[in-house]
Amino acid sequence: MVPVTTWVRAEDPSAVGAVRRKAVELAEAAGFDQVLIGQTAVAVSEAVSNLVKHAMEGTVIVRPHPESAATVELITVDRGPGMADVARALRDGYSTSGTLGIGLGAISRIATGYDVHSLPGKGTVLAMHFTGRPPAPPLRASGLTRPIGEETVCGDGFVIAQSGPVTTVLVSDGLGHGLIAAQATQRAAELFRAVRDLEPAEIVARLHAGMKATRGGAVAVARVEPGQVSYAGLGNVSGWITHAEGRQGMVSVPGIAGHQGGRLRQYTYDLPSYATVVLHTDGLTERWDPSLLPGLFSRTPAVIAAGLMREAGSRRDDACVVTVRPDRQRDRAGGEPKSDGQG
Repeated sequence: MVPVTTWVRAEDPSAVGAVRRKAVELAEAAGFDQVLIGQTAVAVSEAVSNLVKHAMEGTVIVRPHPESAATVELITVDRGPGMADVARALRDGYSTSGTLGIGLGAISRIATGYDVHSLPGKGTVLAMHFTGRPPAPPLRASGLTRPIGEETVCGDGFVIAQSGPVTTVLVSDGLGHGLIAAQATQRAAELFRAVRDLEPAEIVARLHAGMKATRGGAVAVARVEPGQVSYAGLGNVSGWITHAEGRQGMVSVPGIAGHQGGRLRQYTYDLPSYATVVLHTDGLTERWDPSLLPGLFSRTPAVIAAGLMREAGSRRDDACVVTVRPDRQRDRAGGEPKSDGQG
């Protein structure tokens, strides 16, 4: 099965212990030493405690980082009052009722990396990660899934593949919900891994041919590299080139992977270094507007993905969102190890 991003509601103090135990389990599996395991537990406990004490509709996930299985990632999301001055909240000893100010200074020192986005009246997104051994994740891509309602199995999913400065991602929306939809997405992920070095349109064609024994679904593949993004989609996965002022849609063709579809097409778009590629299933409405989320698209992909899930995600459908940044080191030599992340 495709692993599901498990969201924990931070409404009760018991959530602190549950998330801390999961973080410790992941840290041990990643080979962290005892000092870093303890530091990870402290930072995670602090972040989740703040949600329980101060946030409204707080949720949290802890998982292996999508870009590095040896890295533990924590993301918290809330609809609390937000913070007008994040920099001030990062100072040790600063706190005000209704903010995540308590402990942010300590978290920023313990974590290998962290990022925060907060808007008064909308809430706060915090992402942090812990790495037991270098290198740290490149932070070029992230993805999140959330099942419909109270379900535990999500029919939507993603895979992130990186090779040097190039990032290739798959987003799949299995038709319907539950186990059968998830099996279609699992099959798409298996096929993608085997052919991920092909051009996006050829990858989608292979998925279309290989998903015939499943319920089928919508799929899209984007290849992001410095200066451009190549994109191909079949069905209703939405693709966008996004920045602070607006967004440009990318074109998918109608159909259902594995069952019906017209001629597949691949499109190549210019990609400014400051832009973010966003792919999402129809579990997120297309009505989100970057201009109404000031500062969000200057943050890391994990924070952008979580912010979009909060603002545009529906609880009446499975949901998946993936965000990708171009590698800004255009002259970096290739030959880096490849890595996969899946959700």
